[in-house]
Amino acid sequence: MSKRYMLALYNNFEDAESVVSELRNTEIKGFKASDDLIVKSPIEHPEVARFLGEKPVNVQWFTLIGALSGGLLAFFLIAGSQANFYSQMKGGKPIVPFPPDFVLTYEMFILGGVYITVLGFLICAGLPARRSPLYSAKVSTDQIGLLVKVDDGSAGILRSIFTKHQALEIQEEVSK
Repeated sequence: MSKRYMLALYNNFEDAESVVSELRNTEIKGFKASDDLIVKSPIEHPEVARFLGEKPVNVQWFTLIGALSGGLLAFFLIAGSQANFYSQMKGGKPIVPFPPDFVLTYEMFILGGVYITVLGFLICAGLPARRSPLYSAKVSTDQIGLLVKVDDGSAGILRSIFTKHQALEIQEEVSK
């Protein structure tokens, strides 16, 4: 089934908040508020986190996995390359000396953490992504926009909710 994008514009934040709360409480086929609703605003509103709900932050898991895998990979590569020379005379020194290896392991621990954190940020932010199909220049000046993705069959329910809350403008676009 094809999806439909709808953009509704509102003058004030309270109207947009009441629409979002009604969308969360209404059972609409093919619509999940946490995934299919985007609030667009010209300024930052601290209340958005309150009425949209907290979004999970997973970047710290990428950092942990990147740091551990970078450190372990570095240690095993360094120790493995030193262990290849086991037939050479070491003069009483260990085949794999730990103190000098820990310095390079620490460096790769940090480097792996940084690189995978940047990659995790891009993945969690959904980048690179296609731009939203609908846009209004009024959102950049003074209006609040609600961009919603819904199945074609449920578009009428969404349109009635938007008009019930006095949407200034409703734009629609059908995607494939």
